[in-house]
Amino acid sequence: MTKGTGESRFSSGICCCSETFEECYNFGMSEQTKSCRHVAIIMDGNGRWAKAQGKPRTAGHLAGADNVRTIAIAASELGIEYLTLYAFSTENWKRSETEVNYLMKLPKVFFGKYMKEFIDCGYRMRMLGELDQLPKGTKQVLEEAVELSKNNTGLNLTLAMNYGSQREIVLAAEQYARDVRDGKASLDISNEEFEQYLMTKDMPNVDLMIRTSGELRISNYLLWQIAYAELEFVPEAWPEFTPEVLKRCISQFGKRDRRFGGVKDE
Repeated sequence: MTKGTGESRFSSGICCCSETFEECYNFGMSEQTKSCRHVAIIMDGNGRWAKAQGKPRTAGHLAGADNVRTIAIAASELGIEYLTLYAFSTENWKRSETEVNYLMKLPKVFFGKYMKEFIDCGYRMRMLGELDQLPKGTKQVLEEAVELSKNNTGLNLTLAMNYGSQREIVLAAEQYARDVRDGKASLDISNEEFEQYLMTKDMPNVDLMIRTSGELRISNYLLWQIAYAELEFVPEAWPEFTPEVLKRCISQFGKRDRRFGGVKDE
């Protein structure tokens, strides 16, 4: 299945599909979103949000997982083609064993609730990161989501799991070096050619990077891919990040003068 049918808008809480997938996909399209193909989000603040409500950190992660669905629907209906979410970094292994174990079980809960809807809506699931280092059950759930949706042509919803950008670049450089050694590649390489060694090789570079919860850091996320991205840092924790906040970020993106190092004619 490549395109879903159904009814709704993201405010309705059901699948982001109108009478036809194209109508849903183009809903809310503007010149702003047409030039914003790829949005990446650092989903920060789940634990702090939960603590502020007197709840355990795991409750924040569960609320944050549910919000992935909400924002995916909103992104699709705004015409965004690629939504890439920082779900678990290579540094997150430093957290408590209890929290890490919960996070490793969360993908099964998440896809158990929403995978059918995502397929019906035409979403294509993708993964970034070193999945082989994840628990077997977690890796299997993520790979099944990718396989089930591989022929879909709607929103590309990517989860970065056990991902670190510095590590991604090191792995790419190692593979490139092996290819040079084996006579498969030349020492003279362009940026575009090197990008084919990255985990995002079949994705466009990021147009807009958003970090929630008020932190002003990139945290080792898509360092190569955000070279010319616009950056938005918002105070809302991830569970509080609503479709309206996403639209606010897109609106700010539309006001930016993106010159990519050049100068526009005056």
